[in-house]
Formats: sequence, C-alpha cells, structure tokens
Amino acid sequence: MADQAILVINSGSSSLKLALIEPESGHVLVRGMADRLGSSAPTLRLGSEAEHALPPEADHGAALSELFARLSGTHISALGHRVVHGGESFSESVLLDQRVIEQIRACVELAPLHNPANLSGIVAAQACFPQLPQVAVFDTAFHQTLPATAYLYAVPYELYQEHRVRRYGFHGTSHRYVAGEAALRLGKPLESLQLITAHLGNGVSACAVKAGRSLDTTMGLTPLEGLVMGTRSGDVDPNLHEFLAHRTGQSLHQISEMLNRQSGLLGLSGESNDMRILLEAAAAGNQRAKLAIDVFCYRLAKGILGLCAALERVDALVFTGGIGEHAASVRASTIEQLQVLGASVDAALNAVHGHPGTGCISSDSSRLPVLVVPTNEELMIARETARLVSAS
Repeated sequence: MADQAILVINSGSSSLKLALIEPESGHVLVRGMADRLGSSAPTLRLGSEAEHALPPEADHGAALSELFARLSGTHISALGHRVVHGGESFSESVLLDQRVIEQIRACVELAPLHNPANLSGIVAAQACFPQLPQVAVFDTAFHQTLPATAYLYAVPYELYQEHRVRRYGFHGTSHRYVAGEAALRLGKPLESLQLITAHLGNGVSACAVKAGRSLDTTMGLTPLEGLVMGTRSGDVDPNLHEFLAHRTGQSLHQISEMLNRQSGLLGLSGESNDMRILLEAAAAGNQRAKLAIDVFCYRLAKGILGLCAALERVDALVFTGGIGEHAASVRASTIEQLQVLGASVDAALNAVHGHPGTGCISSDSSRLPVLVVPTNEELMIARETARLVSAS
C-alpha cells in the first residue's frame, strides 16, 4: 500500500540518494539523487526528470528540501537512514532520537569518511520531516553476533577495553538480505543453513553466516581491512605505514589516504577502480589490468576459504553487489580457485548471471552450490524501518 511508503535515505559525503519504497511489496515508487553537494555545481534528479542544477554550495538540507517539495502530495509514513558505523552501541536498527544521534557521532573516528555524511542526512531529514518517525539501520549491526575469537585483534587487551579497538565488519544490511534470499531460493529455512556471502562492489567484503547470524567477516575496525576493493588496499602488513613514512616522508594521514583512495584495483592497474573498464582493458591486452583482476580474484578466494573456519560446513556460496551480480569472469576465476571445496561453475548459467529461478551458477557436479543473488539494501532498510515504527 502506498500509504505505508518508507523514504530510504543514503547520505554520502557529497551525495544523497533516496528511494520511496512500499516495504511489503518492495515496489519502488520513486528514486532521487543529489550529487556534488557543497560544490559550485550541485545537481538533483528525481524519477524520470532531467537532471537540474541546485544553487551553488547547496548542502544535504537544501537537497532534501527540494526533493521533499517535489514529493509533496506523496504520503510518507517514516524515514529510514543507512548509517555505516554503529560501533558496539547498536546490535540492531533503532528509532532515532538525540541520544542515538550522539552515539552515532561518537563513532565518527571509526568511520570518518562515512558517519559525518550519514549524520548530515539525518539532521537535514529531521529538519524537513520533524513530524515523522525516523530509523537508523547500521551496516555494522548484523556483525555484532561475531564471537570474541573473531572480533578481537591480538593487541594489548586494554586497547579494546579503553578504545573499543576491535573488528566490526560492514555491508551487514546486504549480507543479511542476500542470506535470507538465498534460503528462499534454496527452499530451506535460513536457520538450517551455513552460508558464505560475498558482497563485491567498489567496497568488497565476505561473511560467514550460520542460522542467519554473522559469525565472521573480512572487514574490520574500518572498511579498509580485508579483501582487495576498488580503491582500498584491503589487508597489508601493519608495518607498511612506518616503512613508507621513513622511505617516502609521507605522513600517517597521507599513507592512510593512499590505502583508502589510491589503492586496490585502481592502484594495481593504474587504470581504473571500475571492474567493467578493467575487464575490457584486460581483454584488449592490458597486462596490469589483468594483474589487478587476478589479484582481486585470488584474494577473494583466499578470504572465502578463511571464513570456512567459522562454519562446520558450507551449504552455499552467494555472490552479490555490482561485480558479484554482473562480472561472470570474476565469479568463474574465483570459483576455479575454490576446488578444495569441490566448487565448479556451469559456464552457460554463469554467462547469464544465474538460473532465472534460483540464481544458481554451479555445475551439476559441483559439491558446493553457488548462487548469484541481487542485493537490495534499500528494501532491507525500508522493512526494518516499517517493523520498528509498527512496534513503537
């Protein structure tokens, strides 16, 4: 029903995406996006409208005000916000109030690229929609079920006690959604399954899920830890910072910026952080593009095998995210390096990104079922928002 529509907001540092969703049906009534906020030429697009300019230096509040004006007459029952880092404060989604906002602000040091932007969207939305309930849905919440053996670093324990230095994990909303969808496609209760989910986009992480609960994941204190990503290095020797500081004279901040923004696929290839561009370049003979893809797939396979330690068995491997859903050759290369699990791919099914009904891409002889399941974090946020508002 349209009168149950939830406005889902994903606020980035210079962008704001929104979707008006009916949580029960999953129907998207309208999408909108504001880009280049805070710059001299911010833009906004709503639905099928042509992109148009916002006033120079327009911020999240101005963008939301404009979007709300264009949505006038549309009933919105509540707002759901994606928040990247909730630390240990949040193991589930919560209704927003001032106390929650302050706890999100306290996590800014843990996600300096993400939480300030998320807060900007929340503050702007509360100014535009003061009468509506609003909910925060955390990327980290799903991973609060990790045992201490998985979330603790082997550093002085006082760092955890005093500063909450530990592994948190991210992409939790996506991992949770695709685990549930995979269970439906396999025709088995989620509580009976042990899965590995691989979210492959510009950010990349994998997760071991048992009975619908996260037991381990590849990202850590921040989204930099783990697998090779678009511009992030993933795991490196912790002493790299000191080594580079002595050899290049760079500051710790400069080295961290390099590892976050100039590494990964972009750093290895020298070409792009976009897997589509790299696949085309590799096909045309670009050896560094091929190398970047090969490293990406090897590290992914290695990460998947490492997550097996958290499980007694693996009932299925699930690919999702932009790369996971659309890059057949990346999936094939990764699965080829998982032969120890008895995994093999059906080339025809993989080429069309999975069986139309199940999303299966594994061959009949494969001991490990492999699925492609499109993620839908917006729908997960909408449903979480509707659930909390209804309960309250």
